[in-house]
Amino acid sequence: MDIGSVIDNSFSAAVGVDAVIYALAAIGLNVQFGYTGLLNFGQVGFAAVGAYGIAISVNYYGWPLWAGILLGLAAAVVLALLLGLPTLRLRADYLAIVTIAAGEIIRLVARSVTFNDYTGGSAGLSDFAQSFYDLNPYGAGRQSLGPIQLSSNDLWMVTVGWSVVLLMTLLVWSLMRSPWGRVLKAIREDEDAVRSLGKNAYWYKMQSLILGGLLGAVAGFAFAVAKTSVQPDNYSTDFTFFAYAALILGGAATTWGPVIGSIIFWFLLAFTDSLLRQLVSNDLLPDAIISGTQVGQVRFMLVGVGLVALMVFRPQGIFGNKRELALDE
Repeated sequence: MDIGSVIDNSFSAAVGVDAVIYALAAIGLNVQFGYTGLLNFGQVGFAAVGAYGIAISVNYYGWPLWAGILLGLAAAVVLALLLGLPTLRLRADYLAIVTIAAGEIIRLVARSVTFNDYTGGSAGLSDFAQSFYDLNPYGAGRQSLGPIQLSSNDLWMVTVGWSVVLLMTLLVWSLMRSPWGRVLKAIREDEDAVRSLGKNAYWYKMQSLILGGLLGAVAGFAFAVAKTSVQPDNYSTDFTFFAYAALILGGAATTWGPVIGSIIFWFLLAFTDSLLRQLVSNDLLPDAIISGTQVGQVRFMLVGVGLVALMVFRPQGIFGNKRELALDE
């Protein structure tokens, strides 16, 4: 059994493209849920409009990639307004229902035959990210950084991606230390008290929803460019739940919790997957217990059990502060 291969695959996944994408999505959820208390279950919708923003603008209109990014960000703002205007005056439950439905609506609209000329239907769109990879300074082939093995394009993607993650993390850190950020935290704790002090809680919540949605759109950009294609079924509810898993694992309402949580989440997924496949291929686990085709499902079960245990014994997450936020309260 090759334990070295298991470790190498795990570290590569921990800093790889998926970890970047879900770190960005989780940072957005941290602004909305961790700091403001907004239950957004449709972060995938913001990622989808961001991804389709660049894909459609490049493929259909022939715009440069940077213009597509601006279009995707504008679409995320519009989506946040459409979701927030009718719901943010109501209880958080309504926002959760509306956002999870909106994410599915966007996916189904993108799959529909009616918009096939724009979205590519179920086949999606591709060939829009070449201008990004033309800037790749790394040589061709696979690149090695200790135990981390990445292709040249993936290394370029994670270099840019982690730089963006760092910038977004510092942005959120600075905002949450400002008077604006303190109002968001106060809304999370007692919205009525914030209103009694003359603050427009509704508008602050709207700003939080927009900012978190913009970060979700940035995650969508990374997802689209990394995969070099946009397909509607990639933007299912799993995307949002994985981002929440990363957030909860690292610790909501913390600066680095979403980032570290994403790294740990993808490390664990890759570790359990590689380890189980090694055990099965070396006949250390008989087919009566698990077969090679079942490894993909079992790894999610094992990581899920770990998350449940975390919620029981440390509900604020690994790096969270229970005095500020505990998810069982």
